[in-house]
Amino acid sequence: QVQLVESGGGLVQPGGSLRLSCAASGNVILLYNMGWYRQAPGNQRELVASTVRGGSATYGDSVKGRFTISRDDAKNMVYLQMNSLKSDDTAVYYCYADQWNRGYWGQGTQVTVSS
Repeated sequence: QVQLVESGGGLVQPGGSLRLSCAASGNVILLYNMGWYRQAPGNQRELVASTVRGGSATYGDSVKGRFTISRDDAKNMVYLQMNSLKSDDTAVYYCYADQWNRGYWGQGTQVTVSS
């Protein structure tokens, strides 16, 4: 009922910045949690940042102070601004949203941090 499409991934040098976007479509009203998760090869999927409708954001410990999540409910968009990128940030980044206790995932976008 909800489709999520990420964009903005790519190759960036250590210390650089990247901005990810996620567009929600379909039955997009009253999306509650919206956020970003990432998964590197051999690792479990981990929380990067999440925000609750009408509330504040939560960040994973490894990205606090470097990443910023924002959402625009009028445009059905959620963003992730990533600064001071490190090699350890290399992963596939997935957009997440839930609605009426059902969660949805995007297809993922690759972020590679390498010099």
